[in-house]
Amino acid sequence: MVVAASLLIAIHQPAAAKYASFVIDANSGRVLYEVNADTRNYPASLTKMMTLYLVFDAIEKGALSLDDSIVFSARAARQPSAKLGLKKGESLTVEQAILAIVTKSANDVASAIAEKMAGSERNFALKMTAQGRKLGMSNTTFRNASGLPHRGQLSTARDMSKLALGLLRDFPQYYHYFSTANFSFHGQNHSNHNKLLKSYQGTDGIKTGYIRASGFNLVASVERNERRIIGVVFGGRSSRSRNALMSKLLDKGFSKIDPALANANYLLKNKTASANRARKSGKRTVASLKVRWGIQVGAYKTTQPAYSIAQKAVEKAPDLLMDGYIKVVPLTKGVRRPVYRARILGLSKRQAYRACRVLKRRKINCMELRMKKELQQLAEAGSN
Repeated sequence: MVVAASLLIAIHQPAAAKYASFVIDANSGRVLYEVNADTRNYPASLTKMMTLYLVFDAIEKGALSLDDSIVFSARAARQPSAKLGLKKGESLTVEQAILAIVTKSANDVASAIAEKMAGSERNFALKMTAQGRKLGMSNTTFRNASGLPHRGQLSTARDMSKLALGLLRDFPQYYHYFSTANFSFHGQNHSNHNKLLKSYQGTDGIKTGYIRASGFNLVASVERNERRIIGVVFGGRSSRSRNALMSKLLDKGFSKIDPALANANYLLKNKTASANRARKSGKRTVASLKVRWGIQVGAYKTTQPAYSIAQKAVEKAPDLLMDGYIKVVPLTKGVRRPVYRARILGLSKRQAYRACRVLKRRKINCMELRMKKELQQLAEAGSN
């Protein structure tokens, strides 16, 4: 019992930083999940969300425009990585600055825009803190525009969710910048650090953050079927484990709102819709020709345990199974009572065989399946 408790603590309290998490229903304000939500931590580059809030506010008030030029000072140019690397006297536009902050999380750009807007980064940080108070961020203090280490720069998971909600509510016309996948500048391409934009269906922002004292932080906003939730994680062990944890927290959040929106079921609906479109148009993509496999991980007397074991399988082998979708298939022929088979479909042959090897090592029964009529099965998937 003591060993199990210790393992549970180890899972939920990443090293080198204070762990905190918070998930909220953006539509209703209902808190869906929280751990240490009001513990003050270093926000790292989550700070740049407030930097951008003030930028958007200045644009709306006419004090700034997207085409305005930001000239780098020597101080801004000296900021450590991550940075865009401009030298003193070089410049970029406000819109380029926004994109550099969203994708590259450029510290030098954050400092430069702070100096342009407030004369100094210190003055800008005072404005950041004041705006935070207006948004209800009572436990947050800013000391710089970038999130670089400063012992006085602290925030909480709950406060960061308030900032995300504020950006969504106050600047919907600019929120799309947070979903920018890539930004090219002076011949270099910068990819967005927020990998959930690609890996978690419905994610459209917001920001990652890391310094050694904070661990790996993330604020994510996800919308599915006009329902939006916001998740916050402080203190992840690595970017990969933080992303995996956030995905699980978002799944839990959606399952409380509507189980049909939770990850596996939502992906199933989306893949079914795509299959129907492909079937109606008579087209089959290259991907559909390769994805003709699946796995079966058990058979049960009712549907619920079948879904549960399939979801557990996805959690045990996410790298191999997250691209698939869960389908519970009833077997009625030759049996007195229906048997519900737990399957994860829409995989490649390689994914199916590798996943079964992983699951068997983890004491989950697994059998590879060849899907004879993939598009038909995808279309039928919506019935479950």
